Amino acid sequence: MDNAKINAELERIKKGFPWLDIAAPATPGRGIEVLTEEEAARAEAYFDNSEVDGRCKFVPASGAASRMFKDVFAGAESENDAVRKLAAELENFAFYDPEVFGKAPYDPKETARKLLFEDGLGYGKKPKGVLKFHRYPEEVRTAIAEHFVEGQAYMRNADGTVKLIVTISPEHRELFEAAVAEIKDKFEARYGVRYDVSFTYQDKATDTVAATPEGKPFLKADGTPLFRPAGHGALIYNLNEVDEELVSIKNIDNVCVERMQPVTYKWKKVLMGRALELRDKIFDYLYTFDQLTEVRKNLADFLYIPANNMNQDDPYATPECQELCNEIEDFLRSELCIEMPPAKDCRDRAEQLRAKLNRPIRVCGMVKNEGEPGGGPFIVRAADGSTSLQILEGAQINPDSPEAMAALKGATHFNPVDLVCCLRDYKGEKFNLPDYVDPETGFVSSKSYEGRQLLALELPGLWNGAMSDWNTLFVEVPIETFNPVKTVLDLLRPAHR
Repeated sequence: MDNAKINAELERIKKGFPWLDIAAPATPGRGIEVLTEEEAARAEAYFDNSEVDGRCKFVPASGAASRMFKDVFAGAESENDAVRKLAAELENFAFYDPEVFGKAPYDPKETARKLLFEDGLGYGKKPKGVLKFHRYPEEVRTAIAEHFVEGQAYMRNADGTVKLIVTISPEHRELFEAAVAEIKDKFEARYGVRYDVSFTYQDKATDTVAATPEGKPFLKADGTPLFRPAGHGALIYNLNEVDEELVSIKNIDNVCVERMQPVTYKWKKVLMGRALELRDKIFDYLYTFDQLTEVRKNLADFLYIPANNMNQDDPYATPECQELCNEIEDFLRSELCIEMPPAKDCRDRAEQLRAKLNRPIRVCGMVKNEGEPGGGPFIVRAADGSTSLQILEGAQINPDSPEAMAALKGATHFNPVDLVCCLRDYKGEKFNLPDYVDPETGFVSSKSYEGRQLLALELPGLWNGAMSDWNTLFVEVPIETFNPVKTVLDLLRPAHR
C-alpha cells in the first residue's frame, strides 16, 4: 500500500465521518411496505412469470466463527453458564460426536475445549459456513448446505442451474470445497438441479491501515504496519463482478431447518417480485423519457434549430416531458421516499429525474423490532435537501442529537440482511456499482490485536453506504425468515432443530 493511501486513511481515522441527517425512521406509515396476502401473492406470481438475464445467490461468508464461540472460549478457561448449557445440551447439537466428546456426563470446560480446539472439532478457527448446524434423520447439514437447499427452491435458472457465489477468506477455501463436495452430487440428484458454485475473496487492495488510539500507524511486533480487511463494504467490488441480473443476498448463518424453509421461499419470491415490478416500472419511465427527448433532439438537429430556442424546440420543456417529470416525481416520492432537490430549469429537472431512475435497484426485507431498537431503515436527508431510504448502523446515528435519537426511538423495524438486487440498466448494461457508493458513510471502530487496542477504518457497509445511491424499497417480512446463529447456543432454538 502506498504512503499517500496510508496517510489519507490515518487522516480519515482522526477526522472520522459526518453524522447522517435523519429525516425520520422508515415505518409502515412511510417507508416500509406492508403487503396484504393478495399483494404478496401477486408479487410472487410476478416473479414466477418474469424474465431475467440470470439469477444468482450471493452469500457473505468470510471470517472465522470465533465470535460465535466468544462465551465458550471464556468458559474453557473459567467455567461459565455458556459452557454449562453447552455440556448439558451437547447431544442435541448437530455437531455432537461421541468419538470426540465421549459419553455423559460431560465436563463443561473439557467439552468447550473439544469443541474449539484442533484436538477436537477445531470449530474455534473454522468459518460458520462449514459448521454442522442441523441434524436430520438421514444426514447432518452445514450452514452452506442449507443455502444449497434454499437456492434450488427459489433461484433456479431456466437451464436448471443454481448459481451460488460465496465470499470467503482464502485460508478457508479447502474447508468450503470439502463441504461442497460432500453435498453437491447428492443434492443435484435429490432436487433435479445443477449447482454452479464459485468462491470469491475480499480484495486485499481494499484492506485499510490500523491506527493506535492516538492516531499513529499501529505497528505489529515486527515493526510493520497492520492492515485489516475493511468490513463487508469491500464486497461491493465482488458484487460488481457478478454477471447475473437478479441477485439474492443473505448472510451465511441466516438459515433454518428444511421443514421451516417454505416461509423463507415465499418471502424471497415476494421480494424478488417487488424488485422486478419496480424494475419494469422504472424501465418504462426511462424508455418513455428517452423516446420523448431523443426524438425531439434528433428533429431539432435535423432542422438546425438552435439549442437555446426554448419551449417547443427544447425537448425538456415540452408539456409532454414536464408531465412525465411530474409523474416520475410523484412515483419517487410515494414509492421510494425520494424528495428531489430544487432544479435550475426544465432540462436540469428532467436530467436529475432521469439520473435518479437510472440506478441499481434493491428491495430489502425488514423485520419488526421485538427488542431494543438498533440499526435499521431510515429516511435520510442529503446535503442538497433530497431524501432517500437508507439502512443505517447504530454507529452512524448521532447520540447527542435529540432529533436523531427520537428517530431511532420511533423505529419499528430492523435490518435482517435479506435483500434482492437488480444490477442492469434498461438497455441491459451492467451498472458499475462502485459509482453508487457514498464514501462519507464509513466507520471508525475499536478493535484489538494481540491484546492491544486499535482503531479500524471500515468502508461503507455493503447494505449501508455502499448501496447509498441505489433505488431502494423496504418490505416487511415475517420474523420467521430471520434465524441467525450469533452464538452456538442459538442452534438450540426451534428453527435449528
